[in-house]
Amino acid sequence: MQESDQPVLRDIVLVGGGHSHVGVLRSFGMRPMPGVRLTVICRDTHTPYSGMLPGYIAGHYTHDEVHIDLARLARFAGARFYRDEVVGLDRAGSRVLLRHRPAVPYDRLSINIGSTPRVDQVPGAAEHAIPVKPIHRFDERWQALLARVREQPGPIRIAVVGAGAGGVELTLAMQFRLRAERRALGRNPDELRFDLLTGRHGLLPTHNRGVRAAFERVLRARGVNLLPDAEVVSVAPGVLHTAAGQSVMADEIVWVTRAGGAAWLRDTGLALDADGCVQVNETLQSVTDPAVFAAGDIAAIAGHPLEKAGVFAVRQGRPLARNLRLSVLGEPLVRYRPQRRWLALISTGDRYAVASRGAIGFRGAWVWRWKDWIDRRFMTRFSDLPAMAPPAAMARAPAGVRLDAEEAAQALSAVAMRCGGCGAKVGATVLSRALGALTPIERDDVLIGLHSPDDAAVVRVPPGKAMVHTVDFFRAFIDDPYVFGKIAANHALGDIFAMGGQAQSATAVVTVPPGLESKVEDLLFQMMTGAVEVLNEAGCALVGGHTGEGRELALGFAINGLVDEDLSGVMRKGGMQPGDVLLLTKPIGTGTLFAAHALLQARGDWIDAALVSMCQSNRLGAQCLREHGATACTDLTGFGLLGHLVEMTRPSGVDACLDLAALPVLAGAEQTSAAGILSSLQPANVRLRRALRNPEAALTHPRYRLLFDPQTAGGLLASVPAARADACIAALRALGYPATVAIGRIEPQGDALAPIRLTV
Repeated sequence: MQESDQPVLRDIVLVGGGHSHVGVLRSFGMRPMPGVRLTVICRDTHTPYSGMLPGYIAGHYTHDEVHIDLARLARFAGARFYRDEVVGLDRAGSRVLLRHRPAVPYDRLSINIGSTPRVDQVPGAAEHAIPVKPIHRFDERWQALLARVREQPGPIRIAVVGAGAGGVELTLAMQFRLRAERRALGRNPDELRFDLLTGRHGLLPTHNRGVRAAFERVLRARGVNLLPDAEVVSVAPGVLHTAAGQSVMADEIVWVTRAGGAAWLRDTGLALDADGCVQVNETLQSVTDPAVFAAGDIAAIAGHPLEKAGVFAVRQGRPLARNLRLSVLGEPLVRYRPQRRWLALISTGDRYAVASRGAIGFRGAWVWRWKDWIDRRFMTRFSDLPAMAPPAAMARAPAGVRLDAEEAAQALSAVAMRCGGCGAKVGATVLSRALGALTPIERDDVLIGLHSPDDAAVVRVPPGKAMVHTVDFFRAFIDDPYVFGKIAANHALGDIFAMGGQAQSATAVVTVPPGLESKVEDLLFQMMTGAVEVLNEAGCALVGGHTGEGRELALGFAINGLVDEDLSGVMRKGGMQPGDVLLLTKPIGTGTLFAAHALLQARGDWIDAALVSMCQSNRLGAQCLREHGATACTDLTGFGLLGHLVEMTRPSGVDACLDLAALPVLAGAEQTSAAGILSSLQPANVRLRRALRNPEAALTHPRYRLLFDPQTAGGLLASVPAARADACIAALRALGYPATVAIGRIEPQGDALAPIRLTV
């Protein structure tokens, strides 16, 4: 990852993970721009490469071979990666509106979200057809179709609507794969029927006569039924109706017609073409708003009508990256001029391809091998990431970045020697604006809280209750402040829930890097919005805090909770009884995964799964454990599984038997720990191996190292009477803790000094 101590002066936000944007990310990773921060917003962690999609459908490539790990690429570029869905733009406020989180401000915006077949223009198509884009949704339906072909005997009819290059390639790829599946099962592949419906422009209308004739022969030889001039006017369950009055029966309908823009673009005020794509000029800027850029299928370049082909999106990556840089610097932009003719390599499903360029066309197995070499070389650029250039040193505001007078003064202040003491506090105006938009939950026992201008909060302790206090604080380990805020609050609440308490109030301690006021304000707002959502869900009121400047973003909370004054219902670490079953409610492995993430050695989907686990509250799990008679409980945090288990066995006066094979583990954690990628806290935790009675029995086990892995916002480790363990596990899984499992048993304390015995 590109780390920088420089203040953020400008934000470039990339909406979508298309072919142009992956080029932009690689460019900024190779050559960072001081003072400029990138943020990528995308619904999916892995972005598909369209050129290899037919080969994936045909079975020639794996899922990973045709997808770029966008989260890892963003990490390489020093870009923040926000996994969410864009629903609109607030251009007046220069903000991107998202479905599940606060709006994200931008100074420059680029849109590269691809296009989607216009199923909304044909009655019934949206309900009964499978659009080929977005590709992640098509892949889900494709996997279902594969399963259906394998499991369902007898004939199956598949209709493909759209006979451009995409429709032809997809038809032949699906047919090749599905017939192979039927043959492998000993069934008749001829029971599969494929219909390819063309519109009024016919087969491959943008290609020369020789290429069209070649594909007509291939389709005929493969038994694909080509229906010319079969414009579909409506779709009903299992049937397509054409303008000529035909009714085409189909068990599955795939839609590959001319695509258009996302619905949310219609309300942005940006000029769009007839298909709903963003109209841009030759610099790839919106003709409406020079702060907004667009590229790939979603861009319609004035005076240059282009086919929706990935080759253009790929080639627009370089000029787009350059123009985003130049725009921030306030310098003249470069023009992108698309080539008049381009080479299209169209596969026929069976490792054979046809080349088409203008009036030229040729074909053969060697053309497929050539295409395969080109595609793999392209993908290697984004998987084998090169060494990164160090960020340029900067003793003042970056030369050339266009700032107004007030911003320039702030930038110089941000890089000057920073004060300590109270001089390091964040300015009152920035703080009040950032926190003023938050709506912490209101409680009757909070007498003076966050929005009261007093020196401290005042909280009443209800009669018959006692206070439980805990505090946690750590620096950010991910580049998404909203998600980090959620995890930090969830982690801090864990101690309260593990003791069976009810969270009452929270006081925050925040450290933010210095920078322009608008950037600091948004950072605070994003992070604290995530935190307050978690606190509110827990019924915990944010009542105040302290915010100061520091080199790194960090967040912590002092939490007050309530328990019964007589301590009935309190779950403590001591209390384990021989014969109890040891339960764990979440998988482990966050320490090694995020160490790998920092080194670009973790897959994006591994990190996604870890974040989902870390964002899950332990509140309901703790209530369930208490209701099922848990004798002891703690939440897993920095000391790791072994460290916390030792903390429980000692005051309980018992030993424990731990089953390594039963441990729930986050995806990828075994791989990263086996590669020796471990948390910086791991060596200190490993010293507790002396608590293991028989470590030699497990040294080679793939989960042994994970015993010492520090957890952030980990699950609950609890002992439950054996007679109630199965019911407790079932209840926890029903509450949304699917990884809950018994990982061992509690034994009477023996003579050995080491209290933990391992089984493998």
